[in-house]
Amino acid sequence: MNYRMVLYILGKVIGVEGFFLLAPAVCGIIYGQSFLPYFLWAASLCAISLLLCFKKPQQTEIHSRDGFISVALCWIVLSLLGAVPFLLTGEMNSFFDAFFEIVSGFTTTGASVVANVEGLSHASLLWRSLSQWLGGMGVLVFVLAVMPKADMKNARYMHLMRAEVPGPTVDKLVPKIAHTARVMYGIYLGLTVVEVVFLLFGGMDVFEALTHSFSTASTGGFGIKNTSIGGYSPYIQYVIATFMLLFGINLNIFYLLLTGHIFKALKSEEFWWYIGIAATAVVVIMLSIFGQYNGTEGAFRAAYFQVASIMTTSGFSTADFTKWPVLAQAMLVLLMFIGGSTGCTAGGIKVGRVLLLGKNAKREAGYLLHPNLVRSVKVDGRSVAAETIRGTTSFIIVYIIIFVISTLLLIAVESCDLVTGFTTVTTAINNVGPGLAAVGPASNFAHFTDFSKLLLCAVMLIGRLEIFPILILFSPSSWRR
Repeated sequence: MNYRMVLYILGKVIGVEGFFLLAPAVCGIIYGQSFLPYFLWAASLCAISLLLCFKKPQQTEIHSRDGFISVALCWIVLSLLGAVPFLLTGEMNSFFDAFFEIVSGFTTTGASVVANVEGLSHASLLWRSLSQWLGGMGVLVFVLAVMPKADMKNARYMHLMRAEVPGPTVDKLVPKIAHTARVMYGIYLGLTVVEVVFLLFGGMDVFEALTHSFSTASTGGFGIKNTSIGGYSPYIQYVIATFMLLFGINLNIFYLLLTGHIFKALKSEEFWWYIGIAATAVVVIMLSIFGQYNGTEGAFRAAYFQVASIMTTSGFSTADFTKWPVLAQAMLVLLMFIGGSTGCTAGGIKVGRVLLLGKNAKREAGYLLHPNLVRSVKVDGRSVAAETIRGTTSFIIVYIIIFVISTLLLIAVESCDLVTGFTTVTTAINNVGPGLAAVGPASNFAHFTDFSKLLLCAVMLIGRLEIFPILILFSPSSWRR
């Protein structure tokens, strides 16, 4: 265990958080709000951490264990420090509320304890959305993208990216890890800017366009209106829904398209499964809710938006889908579990894992009929390594165990109904946002006890970091030298 290197990375990451805390401070000045000192104090507190990375350790090697622990520790500390502005401004009632809100932000869950979002200051609204944008791609990936070339001479930082970027595997888009991080953030930033332009064209002001684009790009779903996106024009709803779907696609697809490898990008099985699942869900839900809307367009728009929001685990809403038919609600819950593609900002199990598990199940069924058959699992025409299949299976097993335990614990503590308990944990571990019953899109999470809020914070972090970094962090054997 390289303690000095873990602290070095932690210092850099907290320093990045302090830099981004200056943005809501400037926002407060622009809108004439009195919260400037609080965000500056929080930024100054983060700046102290630069002492941890003032001198680079002589031993800079990072192994797999170091990478997992660094990522998990960074996300917890980032959340603790990120909650400070909410407490100083007095806009959150307690530490538990502030911590829940910022964890929901960084993990791009979008669940909120704020009943009146429009009552928050512009500075706090920007910090909520900006925390999602940072958490969407990953704060450590941002650090890798801006590190000097001298610090990135080899691939020792690859373990950090693999521990933070969602998906069963993370491959380098280009030979150098630093360049890979820059390419990922370049695509991420570029799509965000394009969405800002489209929203401005639709009549949003700059603040609205920025905050909604940050929350869309990260598939986070923090809004600045009590009605989420429901009060905006159909044009705005279509734009946000389309960009949610775009951000649910593997960034590698965009890289291939930008570099001219169009046919290779279109050969992606995961991409077509992602499109197929979304399209099927839109049709099923549209037919299910058709009688509740005036005309085909209204039903299609409502179905299209909610499918895009839930499947990409964004959490925006234009309607209270708890009032939809049971079939439509069941379809949305299923989409919460499936999630977006691997290598994107969305949560959930991921379409890539579902595809991989399906192909492996088909192979196992083939063994029952032909015991001597030798057949490998192939995705995009390439054989999948046995360790990848084993890792995916292990992930699903641990995922189910954590989900069941968390659900039972929440129901026992809150004495809530099964639908509320089930969908609350579903939306937390898959980083979705709204659920059903008491946590529907027209409700919030303020009514939970402090214990339940901490439990859900742990579940959100476990879901965003895909389980193992958090488990390794709390394993005593991981801290041995």
